[in-house]
Amino acid sequence: MRVGDELPPLEIEITRTLIVAGAIASRDYQDVHHDSESAREKGSPDIFMNILTTNGLVGRYITDHFGPTAALRKMAIRLGAPNHPGDTMVLTGRVEAVDAGTAVVRVTGDNGIGRHVTGTVTVTLPARGPA
Repeated sequence: MRVGDELPPLEIEITRTLIVAGAIASRDYQDVHHDSESAREKGSPDIFMNILTTNGLVGRYITDHFGPTAALRKMAIRLGAPNHPGDTMVLTGRVEAVDAGTAVVRVTGDNGIGRHVTGTVTVTLPARGPA
């Protein structure tokens, strides 16, 4: 792993089930995450994904790449364009810093209307034993 290394993109289909299940799992019962009519009344074209679900998907993206023994140490994300049902979010990442088995990865996620998420993840990789 080196500074500048790019992670392969991960495409995630944004389904109504994913949005609602993520909101329920994170105990976010705001109506805009499960009730289309309420979301429209509040100015959104449909329900949209909550930040906790996005955070979990970003974490998954990192551990899918670095493996199940990678430890997420810090995540800092910011949301932009909402994820609505029927869209696809594409996560990409680039290693920004490496120090003694710890890496900082810059992550972005784009959907059909723009940039959904931007952030950084600090991940620690276990030391490799002798081969």
